[in-house]
Amino acid sequence: MSNYIFELKMKVRDYECDLQGIVNNANYQHYMEHTRHEFLLLAGANVADLHEKGIDPVVARISIAFKTPLRSGDEFISKLYLKKEGIRYVFHQDLFRLPDQKIVVRAVVDTVCLVNGRLTDTPLFAEIFQSYLQ
Repeated sequence: MSNYIFELKMKVRDYECDLQGIVNNANYQHYMEHTRHEFLLLAGANVADLHEKGIDPVVARISIAFKTPLRSGDEFISKLYLKKEGIRYVFHQDLFRLPDQKIVVRAVVDTVCLVNGRLTDTPLFAEIFQSYLQ
């Protein structure tokens, strides 16, 4: 898919796996959140700095389809693209196992912004995401 605007390579750590030897389902959310935070840094925003200013991007909804499990030591690439729908920024995130590029996870993550605790649309994100929106 050529819509991706950001990607991040990662590796599975032993402690992220369950008794079955595969990555525990909750860790996929950690991988995707880390990818979004790294993307924000690239776009010019740091989550900790935003919080200090009273701006908190938060997940409103997440839908994950698990396709192929990852195991300890597997390397994978996390890719995303972004859409704006109303006040939501919708991240489409896919993880691919390396080196065979087999799809691991497909996810849609709806995020919203709280400014001083109130749900709102902030011009800051409109500005920093302008060149990334599809």
